[in-house]
Amino acid sequence: MLSVFFCAMLLTAGELPRTLEFTVGQGRILDFPTEVIRVYTSNPDVADVAVIDSHQIVVNAKAPGQATLAVWLQSGRGESIPVTVAFDLAPIQKLLTQAFPDDNLTVSGTKEALVLLGKARKAATVDRALAILKPFAQSVVSGVENLGEDQQIALHVVFAELDRTASSSFGMNLLSTGAANMPGQVSTGQFSPAATNSPLAAGSPPSFNLSNTLNVFAFRPDLNLAATIQALESKGVLQILAEPDLVTTDGKEAHFTVGGEFPVPVPQSGAVAGAITIQFREYGIRLSFTPSTTSNGTIKLQVQPEVSTIDTANGIVLSGFNVPALSTRKIETEVELHAGQSFVIAGLLDNRVTQNLSKIPGIGDIPVLGALFRSHSLVRSKTELVIIVTPDVRVPLPPGTPAATPKMPVLFLPPASGGTTKK
Repeated sequence: MLSVFFCAMLLTAGELPRTLEFTVGQGRILDFPTEVIRVYTSNPDVADVAVIDSHQIVVNAKAPGQATLAVWLQSGRGESIPVTVAFDLAPIQKLLTQAFPDDNLTVSGTKEALVLLGKARKAATVDRALAILKPFAQSVVSGVENLGEDQQIALHVVFAELDRTASSSFGMNLLSTGAANMPGQVSTGQFSPAATNSPLAAGSPPSFNLSNTLNVFAFRPDLNLAATIQALESKGVLQILAEPDLVTTDGKEAHFTVGGEFPVPVPQSGAVAGAITIQFREYGIRLSFTPSTTSNGTIKLQVQPEVSTIDTANGIVLSGFNVPALSTRKIETEVELHAGQSFVIAGLLDNRVTQNLSKIPGIGDIPVLGALFRSHSLVRSKTELVIIVTPDVRVPLPPGTPAATPKMPVLFLPPASGGTTKK
C-alpha cells in the first residue's frame, strides 16, 4: 500500500520553496507568517490544496504528473511554485529486493510504463522479475544486463505402457435344413446366424447362407440338422515405449510430441450453415517441462506428461463420418531434484471388464441343456503406465569436437573399390 504522510515546513517571508516534489499519497503543510489571501492549483487531479486557516495550507499529491501552486499573501506578494508528483516505487522496489536478494535490480517509471534496470546472473531472473512488475503498470520493459550464461538443462523421460488383454467367447447357432418340411433355426443373435433363402422351385427344400461358420460347423444330412459353434480364447500384450531427450535453457519451457493427428468434421453455422470443415486433433505422447536451478544447486521441474490413444469403441458418427474418441492420461507436477536423480510416476492403472450374455428365454434357463441356447463374451483389459524423469545439467561440446551419431548395425552401401566389376 502507498504510504501517506505529512511533513511540516515552517516558512518565513522570502523562504517559500522554489519547487515541491512528492510521491503519490504524500502531503505537506506550508506555514506562512503573513495572512494568505488566496491559493490556486493548476491541476487539482495531480496536486490538491486545502486551506487550514489564514496562515496554513496543505498540499496533497494525488496522482503522478505536474501542477503549479499559486499563493497570494496579504502583503500583495504572489508566488508560483512548480509541483511534481512521482509514482511511489518504494513498495515495488522492496518487493524486488525480497524476491531477488542476490541480484542488483531497480525499477523506475510511472504507472503507465515501468523500466527494470540493474544486473542479473540469469535470464530466468529477468523473466520472473518482469512477471512480478506486470500487474503494477500497463507496460514493462527490461534494461537489465545479464552477467552470466544460462545453464542448459536436459531432461530424459521414459514412457513405458503395458496393455494386457484377455477375452473369451462361447455361442451356438442351430439350424434345420428342412426336416419334415420344417426349416428353421435357433440363435441368440449375438453371433451371426444363418440367412434363409427361398426355395428355387416348388417342393425343393430351402437353402441357407452361412456368412460366419464360427469355429466349429457340424452337419448331419440324414437329420437335416446343422450347428455352428464359437468358442474362442485370446490373449494379447501391447508395449509402448518412448525415451525422449529434451534440452532447454534455465527457466525456458520445452515441448515434445510424438504421435499423429486424426480428422474431425466440424459443422459450420451462419451463411455456410451445414457445410463441413475438417480440423485435426493431436494424439500420442506429449511432454512439456520448465526447469529452473536453485541457489542450493538443485533443479526445480514443472513437468506435464500426457499420453493419449484413439478409442474407437466410444466414438460417434457425425454427418456420415466416424469420429473416434480419445483415451487420455495426463499428469501435472512440480518436483525438486539434484542433477542425475530420477523420479517415477507410476500406478496409473486402467482395469476394465466387459461381459455380454445372451440367451433364449425359458430354454436358456434349463440346466445343462440350456447351455446350447446361451452365448457370452468376456473381455478383460489391464493397462499400466510408468513415467521416469531424470534431469541433468549439460554443457555444449568444445569447438572441433565431433558429435556422436547413430551407429548403423548394417552397412548401407559398401565403399567404392578401384577394381574392375565382374560381369
